[in-house]
Amino acid sequence: MTNAMDIAADLQLPSLPEVTLRALKACHAGDSYREISQIVATDTALVARLLSLANSALYRSNPPIRSVEQALLRLGTRRFQTLLLTSALRQLLFELGGDEWQQLRDFWRHSLTTALTARALATLTRYPSPEEAFLLGMVHNIGELIAIKTQPQERKQDILNHQNEIAAHFVTVWGLGPLAADAMRYQQSLPTQLRDASHLVKLISLSTRLALSDSAGIAAAGTIFGLQEDLTREICDRINEEVATMAASFGIPLDTAYQSEEGARQLRQTLIHQAIASKTLELRATDSATPCDLIASTVSSLGVLTGLPALCFGPEAEELRLLSGTGTNLPDLRLSPQPGGSVLTDAWNGGTLVSLNEREPSVLDRQLLAILRTPSLLAIPVQQGGQKHAIFALGTDSESMEVTTQLVRLFIHELTQLIESQTTEGPGVDSQIAHDRIRRQVHEVSNPLTIIKQYIFQLRARMHDETVQEDLDIIQEELDRAGYLLLQISTGDAPGTASGTDLNRELESLARILQDSLFNSNDRTLKLKPCREDTQVQGSASAVRQIIINLIRNAVESLGPGNGEISLSTAAPIFQNQRRWVELQITDNGPGIPEAVRRNLYAPVASSKGQGHSGLGLSIVKQLIDDMEGIIACHTGQEGTTFRILLPAAGHNKHGTD
Repeated sequence: MTNAMDIAADLQLPSLPEVTLRALKACHAGDSYREISQIVATDTALVARLLSLANSALYRSNPPIRSVEQALLRLGTRRFQTLLLTSALRQLLFELGGDEWQQLRDFWRHSLTTALTARALATLTRYPSPEEAFLLGMVHNIGELIAIKTQPQERKQDILNHQNEIAAHFVTVWGLGPLAADAMRYQQSLPTQLRDASHLVKLISLSTRLALSDSAGIAAAGTIFGLQEDLTREICDRINEEVATMAASFGIPLDTAYQSEEGARQLRQTLIHQAIASKTLELRATDSATPCDLIASTVSSLGVLTGLPALCFGPEAEELRLLSGTGTNLPDLRLSPQPGGSVLTDAWNGGTLVSLNEREPSVLDRQLLAILRTPSLLAIPVQQGGQKHAIFALGTDSESMEVTTQLVRLFIHELTQLIESQTTEGPGVDSQIAHDRIRRQVHEVSNPLTIIKQYIFQLRARMHDETVQEDLDIIQEELDRAGYLLLQISTGDAPGTASGTDLNRELESLARILQDSLFNSNDRTLKLKPCREDTQVQGSASAVRQIIINLIRNAVESLGPGNGEISLSTAAPIFQNQRRWVELQITDNGPGIPEAVRRNLYAPVASSKGQGHSGLGLSIVKQLIDDMEGIIACHTGQEGTTFRILLPAAGHNKHGTD
């Protein structure tokens, strides 16, 4: 009999590559916590790893996490990206057969259907935490997922026979409480035995039955919760449509045979591209960042991707010199590039991959094997446009040669593409990344420059005013910010962060400027309502100002004809998710945000405001707030729009609680 304690707490479980790929792309694009959580929440393996880490002793889980979004907030973007990258790399190592991939697809559909049904029933029956019901619906059959990757067959069947105990064990380990464990333990109890069971137990048991889409589940809904048959069928139909829509958005077929090859190929390619691109950006696009420098900097990425030690050699003064490697204390190794019978020189001169395999190793081969500490060797030249740039030496073994060669070819393909873009678009920066960065920064330059031009016009009429010196100081600050943003465009440097910024002080300074520019007509009113408490936030003044100016400009432009009012208010301290925050609310009495805009509220889309507007304002706001590990929410309707922003309070020890 299987003992749940025998199963490792740090689960390494397979996911559908399409889901992992979508989550990686969302992180790379800088999507919000909510957008990322909606993707992650569809996959049991990712949810399990997230819960395992977020509720571990490392993060002092009090209270425990009971939703995916809470888990993401506790870990933070960087930690989650590391977790996701690790999961994606391990995903490449799962060698499932065709039948097992089909089982994984069917498992994904069933667990997601169960989770969505649990949330819908929780809302319908007024359970206080629908997201907890969703979470438990996702992991209720985690034993089946463990069994898919388990060998031999006897062990696999033993796990399937004890799914309930396994799920209850992990829910307990994750600190979700005894009622959640009971919901796992008694999920297959007969409906007649559940009439007086706890609400959560009934929710999970009924959801697992309804996910099977049979008449027994419909009947159980009447027995357990007294639901009418028509209502239950309507809920099931709606959930099935939602699952089908999600599957289509991921590119996961539900009605035909599932083929994993294309999704796995795209996942590998994305991993390689992101790994290399990140290394490229670290070079800061200096003039000295030659293709050889770039290649040498990616040796660690090749090592992480393949799980094997690697060395990188480059040409220098008619020699090949060891430039970098995954190990430490590398020797200053220089050698002749002329053919000498070694794997390395044969690959350099032939321009193709060369493996040691059954060849008799030369002296150089033996030296490289000793440095790499591996039984075999693969030499990988990097050429582009007929020019030899560098060559990798990868330590290998005979068992994984086929998979390793496939990963290496993809890696070299992406690397040469990047070298080509470096040559044509500029050193060290992918053209699309550069394009996106420039669009955002140029958009931000327009904010302070617009204010400066409008404000200088107002100053002409009152140059002898007593406050003119203060006003000119503010203008100088805005000019400095514009110059700093232009410097970012020319150098590609990311903005730094200060230890703290006084939110009230920034609001008061900006309000004085905006009062005479955006609010200089009689039908526009700006009201400032600062709280009396300390409003120091973690983050730079530049980032805070960008957030405020973007949101106020959007609000003013949305007011329309008639009297318009915009109010700015702060509150502190705010306690949420075991952290201390400072709150900023920006409210207008305009007509509200149109439905078409709400659907892509924080996405960088084409603007509906006409010429001169890029549609990037809210996208930049979202990115800045995410970078500060803050939270943004929007409420809009016919009576106006309110943006509520929570920024981490300065001096708060986030490592102790997040």
